[in-house]
This record gives sequence, structure tokens and C-alpha cells, in this order.
Amino acid sequence: MRDGEGHPVAATTVVAPRAQFFIPATASLQERRPRTLKHGDTFAVFDPNGDAIAGPGSPEGVFHRDTRHLSHLYLTIDDVRPMLLSSTLRDDNATLTCDLTNPDLLASQDRLALEHDLIHLRRSRFLWNGACHERLAIRNFDDRRHRITVSIGFAADFADLFEVRGVRREQRGEALPPVLSTDRVTLAYRGLDGLRRQTVLRFDPVPTILAVDHARFVLDLAPKQAHTLVLEISFGTRQSDLAPRQTFLSALRSARRALRASSSRAAAIESSNDIFNEAIRRSISDLYMLITDKPEGPYPYAGIPWFSTVFGRDALITALETLWVDPLLARGVLRHLAANQATALDPGADAEPGKILHEMRYGEMAELREVPFQRYYGSIDSTPLFVMLAGAYWGRTGDVATVQALWPHVEAALGWIDAYGDRDGDGFIEYDRMTDGGLRNQGWKDSHDSIFHQDGRLAEAPIALAEVQAYTYGAFRAAASLARALGKPTRASELDQRADRLRATFDQAFFDEELGTYVLALDGNKRPCRVRASNAGHVLLTGLACSERAPMVVRTLMAPEAFCGWGVRTVATSAARYNPMSYHNGSVWPHDNALIAAGLARYGFKREAARIFEGLFDASTYIDLRRLPELFCGFARQGTQAPTFYPVACTPQAWAAAAPLLMLQACLGLSLDAKNAQVTFDEPILPRFLDEIKIRHLALDGESVSVSLKRSGRHVVVDVLERKGVLRVLTRT
Repeated sequence: MRDGEGHPVAATTVVAPRAQFFIPATASLQERRPRTLKHGDTFAVFDPNGDAIAGPGSPEGVFHRDTRHLSHLYLTIDDVRPMLLSSTLRDDNATLTCDLTNPDLLASQDRLALEHDLIHLRRSRFLWNGACHERLAIRNFDDRRHRITVSIGFAADFADLFEVRGVRREQRGEALPPVLSTDRVTLAYRGLDGLRRQTVLRFDPVPTILAVDHARFVLDLAPKQAHTLVLEISFGTRQSDLAPRQTFLSALRSARRALRASSSRAAAIESSNDIFNEAIRRSISDLYMLITDKPEGPYPYAGIPWFSTVFGRDALITALETLWVDPLLARGVLRHLAANQATALDPGADAEPGKILHEMRYGEMAELREVPFQRYYGSIDSTPLFVMLAGAYWGRTGDVATVQALWPHVEAALGWIDAYGDRDGDGFIEYDRMTDGGLRNQGWKDSHDSIFHQDGRLAEAPIALAEVQAYTYGAFRAAASLARALGKPTRASELDQRADRLRATFDQAFFDEELGTYVLALDGNKRPCRVRASNAGHVLLTGLACSERAPMVVRTLMAPEAFCGWGVRTVATSAARYNPMSYHNGSVWPHDNALIAAGLARYGFKREAARIFEGLFDASTYIDLRRLPELFCGFARQGTQAPTFYPVACTPQAWAAAAPLLMLQACLGLSLDAKNAQVTFDEPILPRFLDEIKIRHLALDGESVSVSLKRSGRHVVVDVLERKGVLRVLTRT
């Protein structure tokens, strides 16, 4: 997925060119079983105890606008770490609850001062409006009084996110002296960008001892007595950011209400499979936790910990995956990206007029251009995906006002395709970074070694990726539909003709009979990268593939060298650079598989789409919280063994969270047509793990239906449970 940003290297590896922004694999996130929270521009990563223990390669801590404002948080009882009982996130991700107890506490080498499991500690924590709120409830379950000391250690390194990810800086700003008062500590840092970033820790009640790096509470607990401590950690760059906030309970109510209000927009899904119900609830909860409200509307940040910010490609694909469930998300994505569309040439940002954003960052290193991502446009696919989503949004909603407002941005995007995307006039869209500081590869597989030839040689730019041509084809078709809707028939006809020409030239240049599929890419000399890769499934997604090619492509994608049992690998086992533990060269990505499943269903291969859905669902049953990660390793499935996890995969990740929604839509053949006020199920099937599924409040232009789909022999029966308005439900068998 990510730029070379996402490609991990071992700690001993010599760092490659800094422009690729590697994530060092010095600590496994899977090992730590991280607990994540997010609200707005703040996210947090804790261990199961609720502590944050930052170390080399560890993303633990609390981050605000790409800066780690809290790098250390450590709870002890009588200077010993409590034992973990359980650690859970609420189903809606609103709060993290960690239940802990005391270990055996020794008065001397041979005498117990306090036997284990007598003191219970419950940490309840959430994020809200630029602050982390925690309530610590301590209760003595013994029949004797106990005097204990509860300590909370803390520190703030104010590291830029890219520093945490492994980029070394020649200079840093200045750590300012901590400021102590009766109930609070202020930690601050003045960056090289001139901004003063600060973290304020407030304690209630006032600690027995408060120092610049810890707070100590001496508690005298009678039998069965409980005591409560409250900690608020707030972040900002101005004093006004740190104004007194709500009480713990008041803020908690506000946080839960906000989550309920946003997630209530989505259609509700329930099924005959309790485990799937847990998984789909987690998907929806993760998706809405990752959403940040922008002035233009809701926008899904890409993932925690490394990509909790605006990404163009990720949000566009997430919005496509969820369009049938919540079209307002697509509107927010389109409007925000339109507001940030490039209008001028800027080589340092890989920006060209009409191009759609790749990534936006707010940290010190981005402000100083130590990394190019303050506003960075180095993705080749965001622009055609933007046009694709605009067309899909129009078909789903019939929202004329939004489409009219977006049309100049659609035309600008099409202008970029003509003027800059097709660099040599051959009809294909290619990429090449404009400076050495830009990303080397600019498709979704953007590791430094992800685009290569049959013999393993890396492809030289400019590179034309197979899936980017498919997105461009989809963009032409989508823009044609928008032009017709806006009364521009001549423009619509011109765009349809462009799509037809691309389809013919693409098949000639990209299809490889011997491989049985479309090649991965064409290099700068128009030589095909003859690699069997998952990218070919995206060619099916938009309808670019000729119908006679589809069966061969499907067979190749579903063959054992590509389909590992959990999903389709990014490249097949026959590829020279195949490595099931790599980021892009043999791993399994849920969003990639969801797009492939949608492509298979488009060409009538619903059973194969269901197999992909079944594989990923089976994988989720082995994963903590039923949460699909960014990716996992592509080792072949073995009996009842779990999939092999990728050590530094983001979780939650927006387009992975949304993947089950698109796979479900693909299997059900579900489409919503605003123009005809119609919901259609085209030859629906149910994957093996589902006998029945109910979709409630499926909304279209103020009207809604609730439906049930139930297996009946080899068929699926659709039943309308409730209807509000005149929406029609059509089933094609």
C-alpha cells in the first residue's frame, strides 16, 4: 500500500535513501497486542495493561497531529507492575478498559506484605477533543485494611511521527523545562518550526507527590473500600487548546453520543452467524473511529499507527467499499479532496494542476519539508479514483448539487490525465517522481521493490501499472455518466470513446497468453513486467478486461500459487521476488481482495468471490477483536492453523475494515439506483458461513428498506421486511 514509507527493514539494515521513509521492523506490533484509540487528529497506542512504553520501533504513546505528545505512561502498585486480568475495547471503540490486580508484594525476601489478587485496579480510558481521559478505580477486596502506593510515571518526547518510524534527524528542537503546579504538570517542546507543543497532565485528586515525571498516590483502603483517581492529558500548540475540559463522565457521554450519531448513518447488518456479527460490528466501529470530521464532511483517516491522517487513495477506496452503506462518507471524501486538489506545478510535492492528493501531514518534519508530505501528490491512482468515486456517488445518490459543485474538479482531474498522466502520448497513465525526494513507486504497491520484471529486476520509470489503466477506464465511464446527468452529451460521448480506445489498446499491450493474465506493468521502455499479480483483479473491477479474457484471469487468480486459502497474494509464488513475509511481494491485503472479489462478481464469478470472502472471514476468526489488519503474511493455509501475522501491520486500517462490506455487496449482487429508486440483488449468493443475512435501513434519497436474504437450496430468497417510501426491490436470478 504505502510509499516506501511502509516497507520494513531490520534494525541492522543500512538505511536506504531517506526519501523512502522506511518503517523499521525492530518491534512486532502483534507481540504487543496493541490497544488503539482515536478521535479527530489524536490517536493512542497502548499495551494491554494500558501502559505506553516507547522503545526502538515502538509506536506506543499518544499522538496529536503527527507528534507524540506522550511517549511514556506506566502504572505501578508499590513500585511493581500490576498483573493483567483482561483488556477490552468496547464494541463501538469508545473506551478501553484494562482490569489489573496486584502480584505478590514482598515486605522482605521471605515475608509477604500483600498476597496477590486482593487489590483490583480498573483503568477506563478514551480520547475526546484533543485530550486523553482516564479513570482509575482501585478497590481492596481483602478483609483487612491495606496501605498502598499507586504511581503513574510519564514522559513526552515530542517525537515527530517520522522519527518514530525510523527517520533520523540531524537536528531537533528544544525540550522546555517542565512546569509543576498543585495538580498538574506541563511538558513542552519548541520545534525547529517555531511551534511550542505542549502536554498537560491534570490529576484529581491532588497526588500525594507530584514530580516532573511521576505522580504518587498513597491510599489507605479499608476492607472492600474503593478509591477513584482521574487523569486528563491534553495536547496542543496554543494555551487555548488546553482550556479546562468536561468532567470524565460528561466527556465520555459526549464521545459515545458522537460515535452513535455518526455510525447510525450506516445500514445495519446482522446474520445467522454470531462470529460474523462480531466481525462486521468491529468493522463498522473501526471505520467510524477512523473518521475525522473535516469542514467538507466526514473523512476516514487511513490507519493506526502510521497513517492516521488524510490519504487520498485510501479514503477513495474506503468510500467506494462503503458507498452502499453510507454515501455521506463518499461525499465528505470527494469534497475534501476537491478542496485540496493541486492547482500549480510543485516538483518537491510531485504536484501538477488537477492532481488529487496522496497524503497530508501536520508535524514538525512536514512543516520544515524534511519529509515531502505536508501536502504531497505522489500517487498515480488517486486522480482517476476521484473521478470514479464521483460517478459512483452520483449513481448511488442522485445528488445533483454535489455533482455540479464537483464537476470543475472532475474536469481538472481529467485534464491532469491528458496533460501529465499520459507522459508520452501512448494512451496509458505512467508515473515517475519529479525529484529524488519523491516516492519511487506511486501505485498502491509502493514499496521500493514492488514493481519488477520476471527475472526480478526492478522496473525503471516511467511505469504504467495495470490497475491504473483500469481506474482510468473507470474514470472515463464515470465522467461520461456525470456529463450526461449535467446536460453535456457531447462531452459524454467523447469520454465514452476514450474509454473504448483504452480498452482496445490495453488488451493488446497488457494481456499475456502464457501467463494467463494481465502483466503487472509496462516499464519506461514499454517492456511488460511479466509477473502474475493481484493487480489483474482490479482490471476486472472496472470492466476494462475483455469478456473473453476474464475466465483465464480468474483461473490464474484462484490457482494455488496465487490464492493461499486466506486470500489472493499480492504476487504469485512463481514470482522472482515472492516472499510471503514481504509488504507487497506475496502478502495478503484485505482491501486488495475485496476489490478483486468485486471484479470477479462483475464478470459473473460469484462463487470465486465468495471463496475470497470465506478465506478472509476465516482469517478474522483467529485475529484479536475479529479485526482485519492492513495485511498478513501469504503463507499457504494449513488445516486449522491461524494465518501468519505481519509484524508492523496497521490495525485498525480503514480500507481493511471496509473490505467485508464490499465483499458482501459483491456476493449479494447489490446495487442502488437513485434515478429509478430501486435496490437490486443480481443473482445473489451467500458464502458458506452465512445461511441468512438481514440488512436494515438501506437508505436511498430519504426512503429506506429492510431486507432478509436466506439460503434456500442452491438459491437465495430475498424478502422485504420493511419499507419506508416507494423504493422498489428487484431480484434477478
